[in-house]
Amino acid sequence: MDEQHGEGRLFDRPSLAERSWLLGVLRNETVGGVLLLVSAVIALIWANSRYGDAYQAISNFEIGPAALHLHLSLADWAADGLLAVFFFVAGLELKHELVLGSLADRRKAAVPVAAALGGMAAPALIYLAVNVAGSGEPIGWGIPMATDIAFALAVLAIAGTKLPIALRAFLLTLAVVDDLGAITVIAIFYSKGFHLMPFVLAVALLVGYWLLQRARVTAWWIYVPLALAVWTLVHASGVHATVAGVALGLLTRVKADPGEQSSPAERLQLRIAPFSAGFCVPAFAFFAAGVDLRGTSVVSALNNPVALGVILGLVLGKPFGVVGTAWLTARFTRASLSSSLKWRDIVAVGLLAGVGFTVSLLIAELAFYNEPVVGSSARLAVLLASVLAALLASAALFSRSRYYRGLAAEEDRDDDGDGIPDVYQR
Repeated sequence: MDEQHGEGRLFDRPSLAERSWLLGVLRNETVGGVLLLVSAVIALIWANSRYGDAYQAISNFEIGPAALHLHLSLADWAADGLLAVFFFVAGLELKHELVLGSLADRRKAAVPVAAALGGMAAPALIYLAVNVAGSGEPIGWGIPMATDIAFALAVLAIAGTKLPIALRAFLLTLAVVDDLGAITVIAIFYSKGFHLMPFVLAVALLVGYWLLQRARVTAWWIYVPLALAVWTLVHASGVHATVAGVALGLLTRVKADPGEQSSPAERLQLRIAPFSAGFCVPAFAFFAAGVDLRGTSVVSALNNPVALGVILGLVLGKPFGVVGTAWLTARFTRASLSSSLKWRDIVAVGLLAGVGFTVSLLIAELAFYNEPVVGSSARLAVLLASVLAALLASAALFSRSRYYRGLAAEEDRDDDGDGIPDVYQR
């Protein structure tokens, strides 16, 4: 085992090239997280003010071509359309991780993949246990499964600015795998009906997209109509339209050819990620977070098995699943924790994984589409659980802030002045 290069080490520092890519992605997500929080707060205040009816009217305002069955409310456009852009970026990030990043090495991939799976399974099981025992609504088991990387990184921007890059990379990889799991759950369990012909046509166009990528076609005027057609067909098939986004992302070429400055995935991520983080996700949060509590007490809205299952799933289930599976991976394999970290640092990241905002709100809407009262309770529980998880994670991060500052100084030190941190030359 070559420990000098981090083989067999959990949460060791990534390569210099991977670090540069990660810092760019994390920067976009952090800005998006701040905008997401602002949008959510504005929506919640507006929905419960004297102008709440105006907020509801805007959310329910319908627009789009009826002939294509796309005469949707603005809230539906945000959930089905704007989040497809978000999942396209997530697909690009996952493709990068699978081909060039931490998931390319199966030994290193085992930890974040296992942690992501554990972080999805534990909250779902807790939710099911609470709702089966309490005669609640088991259909909502998917709500506490997801981690919102943008919200989590916004917390890091405040409480964990010096968190080691290895842990940030782990959180990002965990969230990307988590997103893939969530979109799979949405596609299988939360889609409305199924129509074969549009689905077959969508698959055919996806194959065409893949062939165009292999043929090194770069004309945007081919890809934009193709992507819109794929999205429209997936929506018409009954499968949730966000699946189109992640599928297109995963089929995009991520390796640059000789003489090529950057790959198509890198170019698309550079152009689309700021739009996704700066507009798509905050706009969805604006329409999803406006839970109308007028005439209803918060206590009564949360006093049901659905809300309790969501809160326990995110606040307790997420860190238990993430940290537990990471520990089991270290216990039963040759992997060991990086010498610069303690398991309490992994617990802080596990708590951050309990911030399940964007995708959890989406699943809550899909699960209780015909039960608005239960859906409002579920969405309110997501908001409360995400805030609780963020506060607990912040406390854990603040307790180690001095130590993290020391690690960050070591990671950034460049004594020979060649522009490359010394830790990457050892």
